[in-house]
Amino acid sequence: MSITRFRPEIWSAKLLVALRKELVYAGPGMVNRDYEGEIQDAGDTVRITSISRPTIGTYTPNSTTITPEELTDAQRTLVVDQSKYFAFKVDDVDKRQAKGDVMPQAMSEAAYALADVVDQYVASLYTQAQAANQLGTISVPVANPEYFYSKIVVPLKVALDNANVPAQGRWMIVPPWLEGRALLDPNFINADRSADQGSALRNGLIGRAGGFSIYASNNAPNPTGDDYVVTAGNSTAISFAEQINKTEAYRPESSFSDAIKGLALYGAKVIRPDALATAIASQT
Repeated sequence: MSITRFRPEIWSAKLLVALRKELVYAGPGMVNRDYEGEIQDAGDTVRITSISRPTIGTYTPNSTTITPEELTDAQRTLVVDQSKYFAFKVDDVDKRQAKGDVMPQAMSEAAYALADVVDQYVASLYTQAQAANQLGTISVPVANPEYFYSKIVVPLKVALDNANVPAQGRWMIVPPWLEGRALLDPNFINADRSADQGSALRNGLIGRAGGFSIYASNNAPNPTGDDYVVTAGNSTAISFAEQINKTEAYRPESSFSDAIKGLALYGAKVIRPDALATAIASQT
């Protein structure tokens, strides 16, 4: 690769595309990116203002005196406060002897590694689900795979229903071992049984149950021992914003090689705790 032909804006775009392909917790449909444009245009902070819901009263003709209430507002701050980097080099000799173009493969690996870190960060926000939606620890024994549906899926659905969370676009993310239990449960519709045999399924999507699109991820939080977090919600719960600020190519002075370094900035905020629900699945 000739360093003089390196186009950092193209590499940045390719890295972003690859990054989004690998995301689960921060992937399409899981989070919203409503404020990403504002952050990219105006800085690293967006103040999100919400307005209180007006009270509904009963009107009696010729009797009711209408007094308009004063609405209140609340403000949340989404800050791009996570900063990660990567840097690697390819020796001229290795590049010459390698079969194929090494740099695209290396960039793909960098995107995967970065996506893994981003996903773990968004996954950790499960603790901010409202208290009423945190179901606690539930055992899912090997001998009773249907517990996944009856003890986890249905209660999480009810929790979101009680919080008036829209049914459309609901998702659930489980650890791989719980996916294995789900595949033994007849209530679970997996990708192979879907109308298109899974050809249109997104990253990590393994099937549907209880109105949820269910995904598996190795980044499911593991607070202790054999207990793993199952997180459910819809895209209104978490807002996510990312920026790839810098992608640069250079020739290190200490070697004959091409090198690339990149800086990634991102942040996320739970803006609707009522639209998140969690259960701790215990592997027994």
